[in-house]
Amino acid sequence: MHGVYNPLLVFLSLVVASLAAYTALELTGRIASLPGWKRRLPWLMGGAVAMGVGIWSMHFIGMMAFSLPIPLGYAFGPTALSLLIAILVSGFALAVSASGRVRLRCCLAGGAAMGAGIAGMHYTGMAALDMAPAVSYVPWIVLASIGLAIAASVVALWLGVALRGSDEPYIAFKRLGAALVMGGAITGMHYTGMSAAQFAPGSVCLSASQLDHNWLAMMVSGSSLAVLLGTLLVLGWRANSLADSLRRANRQLQYLSMHDALTGLPNRLMLVEQMNLAIQDAVRDKTAFAVFFLDLDGFKTVNDSLGHAVGDDLLKGCAQLLSSHVRKDDLVARIGGDEFVMLLRGISAPGDAASVAKKLLRVLRNDMIGCQARLRISASVGIAMYPGDARDGEALLDCADAAMYSAKQAGRNTYCFFEPGMHANAARTLMLQQDLQAALDAGQFSLVFQPKFSVATRAICGAEALIRWHHPTFGSVAPMEFITIAERSGQIVQIGDWVIREVCRCVSDWRRRGLEPAQISINLSPIQFNVPDLIGRVEDILDEMDVPPRLVMFEITETVAMLNAGRTAEIVNRFRARGFDIAIDDFGAGYSSLAYLHRFKVKQIKVDRLFTSELDRNEAEARALLSAIVTLSHALHMEVVAEGVENEAQMRFLTELGCDEAQGFLLAHPLSEEAFRSLLQPMASFALRRIAALGQPRRAD
Repeated sequence: MHGVYNPLLVFLSLVVASLAAYTALELTGRIASLPGWKRRLPWLMGGAVAMGVGIWSMHFIGMMAFSLPIPLGYAFGPTALSLLIAILVSGFALAVSASGRVRLRCCLAGGAAMGAGIAGMHYTGMAALDMAPAVSYVPWIVLASIGLAIAASVVALWLGVALRGSDEPYIAFKRLGAALVMGGAITGMHYTGMSAAQFAPGSVCLSASQLDHNWLAMMVSGSSLAVLLGTLLVLGWRANSLADSLRRANRQLQYLSMHDALTGLPNRLMLVEQMNLAIQDAVRDKTAFAVFFLDLDGFKTVNDSLGHAVGDDLLKGCAQLLSSHVRKDDLVARIGGDEFVMLLRGISAPGDAASVAKKLLRVLRNDMIGCQARLRISASVGIAMYPGDARDGEALLDCADAAMYSAKQAGRNTYCFFEPGMHANAARTLMLQQDLQAALDAGQFSLVFQPKFSVATRAICGAEALIRWHHPTFGSVAPMEFITIAERSGQIVQIGDWVIREVCRCVSDWRRRGLEPAQISINLSPIQFNVPDLIGRVEDILDEMDVPPRLVMFEITETVAMLNAGRTAEIVNRFRARGFDIAIDDFGAGYSSLAYLHRFKVKQIKVDRLFTSELDRNEAEARALLSAIVTLSHALHMEVVAEGVENEAQMRFLTELGCDEAQGFLLAHPLSEEAFRSLLQPMASFALRRIAALGQPRRAD
């Protein structure tokens, strides 16, 4: 008995097979992209059902395309079993192709198992016809169909592995072509297997009354297409969702690559890009612009003393402040640490750039809030002009950076325009920084002593220790130059320890010679002052040298004292509790915060030399200011030391005013250790009285 095929259903079976193959390839790519089997398992199970239904539907549509001249039907049990086999085989195929690296032998072994499963599904589905007499098969055609199923499965697994990456070019078209090949192979296997079936004349279908042939055809066709198309829609929606997420992630990555994570300002990469665009605009329009390089003064001190959280808040506050004081077309960038760069378009005259710099310095000097700590900050600004100083972005940055270093060396809290010689200064700065450690090891540092004299008696009553560096190449290097470099590099702590140790060595040597030395003052840098174990380190050195604390005084600048007044008062009290005296140096040069003096309880106030020099130029105003400082300091039981005394007129006024001590070139230049020791000898009796006075109980504060 011979049957015939319905061409429409044959074509439909090919479409379903190709659609199932395409769904399988999409599922493989999706599952392979998921991390871990816990996240893969739901997709694997759902994909097994969708793909299994597709393969099973192709099989049954192909069977229903075949008709005999007798009523046909399908037994429920074998039909359901064939569907289960299709789902299990599909799950196995997806698991293999979506796993890690799959080798050829794995594809061959997996393809053999999968092909055998598909053949099992096919012949189980054929058994659902329940023919009497039973269907017979041509053995060699059966073997050919099984071989074809295995070959199709091996190809399917290989294509699934090869096309599972979603980042390949034209991936959708490649998967579509592969799906057509796989669909044709699976359909060919089915019809090869169907051709092996032999129906005896007079055969009867015993299951004709169970699952109707026409009803099952419509149900299988509709459900399979719905499942496959639904799966593809889910995959498409998921792919679009992933694509949107990827686009958002790419935008975020692009933003992060061009912006500073802490402040949200443009970073160096975006700055250089914008500078190059500004150069193109300036060339086209024949205009100019300025580049400001800002470095915050004393920022390392804030980080070391108050913590990085306060430092980060300070940086964010500075970023907001700078951004609020530029125009819409200008740019503020943070390029690292406490360094900011401003690109100011349309500024062609140095005078305009100077006006902007003065305004920025004035704004930055205002109080800023960070983690409930009131902070005062200043900046050093370097300015480079286009096209006068350089003609490309990186060169302009280098020029502005070199100018900023010059502003640091000029005393900070100021601005400098770039000059050609500044590059040489930058190279010198780098060499000095590299040579600082060698200077410590090779003994290139030395001390000189600037004597302090009683204003009333002109007798020596102490000295200030000053460090000097004789560089083997550059000769004498100014303290302001190398101390600034040491502070920026963090080497100032080592240098400060050396100064304390050397002062103690000198004091110990003078005492061994029978001299009772006057009290020696040592300057503490901002970084030193905020070292957590500073007092312990100082005590260890003094104990080692057998020097009593009363012979050493420490000086901090007013700027350091006012950086965080509360913390300064705490540290000063800890020093006083250990027997050390503290002086505030350069008083009046920073903030002139007379109201804070009562909190510090220091022994001496050293009036900045600017006040003393003003006595010669603006006598009335200078006298009033000095008089106020002396009166208030004495009321708080603090001594007043005038710095920079250079003539007798200044000395006479200080005497009238009741100033306690003075130092300056009128009285003595800085002296070497030997010269200062010789100065101590004739004053030994006064020194003894002075030291005795130091040992008396303090007046009530």
